[in-house]
Amino acid sequence: MTDDSSMRAVGWARSLPVSAGVKEARDWTRAHMSALGWERTAPALVDSVVLAVSELVTNAHVHAHSAAQLILTWDERCLHVTVHDASPRLPEQRQADHQAPGGRGLFLVDALADDWQVRRCPRGKDVTACFQPPPSAEGAHGG
Repeated sequence: MTDDSSMRAVGWARSLPVSAGVKEARDWTRAHMSALGWERTAPALVDSVVLAVSELVTNAHVHAHSAAQLILTWDERCLHVTVHDASPRLPEQRQADHQAPGGRGLFLVDALADDWQVRRCPRGKDVTACFQPPPSAEGAHGG
């Protein structure tokens, strides 16, 4: 049996009804990135995380017509950004019309995150993106 006592994780969760708006998700996320010290050590990464949150919460509200549960988990290697919604329909990257104002959310998440995945749940799905800090920011994680 492996001793997992060295594994420490920090996490935050927030429910965002459709009426809450995506700005609330961005502001809440940015505040927690400050708690990790990343605003100082990795500001570009913070911007990437906030943009990904914006896209994922927008997808939950617009395509799933659902509230979004936003969960941030830092496990000292990766910041996992998970957005849960009530739709069982998995998201698809689609070819965006160059004239269309939307349709690029998953392309952005794919470009910004180190990795991302979708997982079906009994009551919907989770979309999780992983962000690894640059080596200069690894020691600044608030713990």
